[in-house]
This record gives sequence, C-alpha cells and structure tokens, in this order.
Amino acid sequence: MSALETLIQLAYLVAAACFVLGLHRMNSPATARNGNLLSAAGMALAIAATVVLIVAGYGPVASVSPVAWVIIGAGVLVGGGVGLYSARTVKMTAMPQLVSIFNAVGGGAAALIAIDDFIRLVGQGASIPLETSIPTVLDVIIGSITFTGSIIAAGKLQGLIPGQPIILPGSRLVTLALAVVAVFGSFYLFAGGASLPVFFLVLAAALVFGVTMVLPIGGADMPVVISLLNSFTGTAVAMAGFVIDNPVLIIAGALVGASGAILTKLMADAMNRSVLNIMIGGFGTGDAGAGAAAGGPGGSVREIGADDAAIQLAYAQHVIIVPGYGLAVAQAQHAVRELAEQLESRGVDVSYAIHPVAGRMPGHMNVLLAEANVPYPQLKEMDDINPEFERADVALVVGANDVTNPAARTNPASPIYGMPILDVDRAKSIIVIKRSMRPGYAGIDNELYVNPKTGMLFADAKDGLAALTAAVKAL
Repeated sequence: MSALETLIQLAYLVAAACFVLGLHRMNSPATARNGNLLSAAGMALAIAATVVLIVAGYGPVASVSPVAWVIIGAGVLVGGGVGLYSARTVKMTAMPQLVSIFNAVGGGAAALIAIDDFIRLVGQGASIPLETSIPTVLDVIIGSITFTGSIIAAGKLQGLIPGQPIILPGSRLVTLALAVVAVFGSFYLFAGGASLPVFFLVLAAALVFGVTMVLPIGGADMPVVISLLNSFTGTAVAMAGFVIDNPVLIIAGALVGASGAILTKLMADAMNRSVLNIMIGGFGTGDAGAGAAAGGPGGSVREIGADDAAIQLAYAQHVIIVPGYGLAVAQAQHAVRELAEQLESRGVDVSYAIHPVAGRMPGHMNVLLAEANVPYPQLKEMDDINPEFERADVALVVGANDVTNPAARTNPASPIYGMPILDVDRAKSIIVIKRSMRPGYAGIDNELYVNPKTGMLFADAKDGLAALTAAVKAL
C-alpha cells in the first residue's frame, strides 16, 4: 500500500470517528448542534478522500472521464444547493416531511448504486459471487422500500395523502405476495442466477411493497414510521458500502441503521405497542377523524378566558408547559418562550414536558423549542417530568392531545390504553389551549378536557399565547 493510500484510509478512519462522536453528542439538545456539525465535517473529509482516491486511480474506479466529472460536480452543486435551501427555508411544521424526503433520497441513491453494479456485472458475462450478490440484492430491496415508503409517509404528513389508514380490499395479501416474490427472487439471484428480468422483478416488488407497507399505517404512528425508514436508509447505505467496497459508507450506514432501529424500538415502547403491530397498520385516523362532541367523553367542558388563565399562571409557583403538534402548526414556539419569560420574571418556575412521540417525528418538540432558544435545562423528558406534575400549580397544554389523554391509563377499551402519557391530569390546575374539541391523530376524545380541573382556552396556539402574555404583563 502506497503512502497516499495509507493517508486516504487514515482519513476514512478519522471520518468514521467523527460520525461516532457526532452521534454521541446528539444525545443531548445542548450538544446536538455541535454533534451534527462534527458528523458533517466527517462526511466532508470522507468525500474529499474519495475524490483524491479516484484522481489517483486507486480503488474500483481506475479512471473517470471529463464528462463524468462534470456530472459529479453538477450533482454535488444541485443536490447540495437543494439540500441547503430546503433545510434553511423549511417550516418546523414541515420538518417531518423533509426528513421523509431525505430518507427517500438516501434509500433511492443506495439502490441506484446496486442497480448499476448488478447491470455492469451481468454485462461482463461472468457469474456473480455470493459475497457480491447478497449486499447488492439487499441494497436494492431495502433502498427501494425506503424510497417509495418514505414518499408515501411524506405525502401523509403533508396532507397530499389522507392521514388515516388506507386499507384496500386484499391489500395485505398483495403485500404478502410482494414479500414472497422478493424473497424467492433474492434466493434465485444468490444461487448464481445472473438474470436481469428476475433482478428487475425483485426491484419492482420492493418498490410496490414500500407503498403497500406505509399506506395502511395511520398518522398517529408516523413518528415511528419515520424512524424505521431512517433505519432502513442507513442499512441500505451500509449495503451500498459493501457493493462498492467503501468502508466509510459501511460505517456511516451501520451507525444510522443501528441508531434508527434503537430509536424505533424506544418510540414503539413509548406508545406501548410493538413495531410489528405498528407496521401491520390500521391505527390512527389522522386529521380526518371526526370531531368530538361539545360535551366530550362523558362530561362537560369548562371554558375560560385569557384573563382568568393569566391570573392562574402569574400567581403560580411552578408551571409545566406541555407542547404538542398544535404549537408547531401555529409556529408558536417563540410565543410560548415569551410567555415563559414573563412568568419567570415574576418568580415562577417554568419547565417543559416533552413526550417521546409528541409531534410528527422523533424529537420534534425538542427541535421546535431549541429553535426558539428555550433553555435546554427546562426541557424535561417524560420520565423525568411526570413526578413533578403533582407538585405543579398549573399545567399549560399547548396543542398536545393524545399524549395527555388519561384514557391511556383508565380505559381498557381505548386504542391507546397502556401507552405511557404525560401525567397532566395530576397537576393542581390545567389550562388547555386548543382551537376546537377536534380529536388528535388517534381520532379519540381526550378525557382530560372534561376534567373538573381543566379550563379550555379555545384559540389558535399563537394567538392564545400572545393573549396570555399580554394579560400577564397587565397584572
């Protein structure tokens, strides 16, 4: 091995270390930004090392034509430009959709690498060894499922596809048949059958499988689906690394795949459901769910005004704010921070209760509040904040629904029974800012709204918080 090759391998090792350390720093909101920058620096180093590798004529690509370099440069500029523009201009409410699109791009790109490699090997007329066919076929299957599945998930989140489960007659049999086709086709290719028709049949089955897998999954489960598809993307990228013999792709893909799988399991546990149960689908009606009756589930709703709510908040000692998707929809993260600052100026202790599946993607509320410069120590995870509700004078719920529903503890007939929730109903007083009595993504009434301790402030989250801030200032 030459000195240049040694330096390139060292650069790959440093890049891999950056990925690992960056992922570790993403464990905390306080260090997540630096972790992301560290991982990005590692990827930039890996790309630079790969370019040097190609220019020097090492590795699987001995030479690259001028036209190919133009295509590579155009791809970097266009892809990087679109990515930068999307990341800087996307609204926080659309962040889950953007993550899904990025998953689709990653999975699709990995699949294209394997498709190109398989076609090239078949064109050479030689038999494809098992150590090559396994990662190639797995890359195509996983990457294709991720591509179409992520597009469907993004469509559901954007509202282009109905959020409720879409279960067509015989759709699950079709999904099963597609899986059988992909499995048997894969084994045929593993056995040395270098057949392009079989390969493209497996590819088509995987693409359609991604659609039929995600369509029956309701909007309530989208955070878990996004996390699972992110894991798929990482796995496909790792397989692509084996296909082109690139250790950085293998390491980066394995990290994303493993961390995504762990996060998926944790989020499924937070909903008290198995990943298999979620993937079978049929739960969650999305925004199309029928609205709750004005009286709610077996009780009456007590409506309050901003002035009354402000008095409770201003003279409290401990206030817990519970953010949800409604906060993101209204772009009210800055408004809630302003209210919290007003309360803190009066000596009120303020903290935020973060449920693992609040919002539409993993960590949605953390990102939303961090964007508004809410102090990181005030963001408390569910297990840490739940014991504090009994000592809280007021719990202020802003746009959160299913994650605060006591039916998860008290009603065995409820579809969310057993799901860990935020113990908002144990606070001394509860204020809920909500536009209407319409249910959340699970499509069921929230028993919290008819609790005698609950006062409903019917307003858009941003307008309601602004009214509360103004009322507190006036006291």
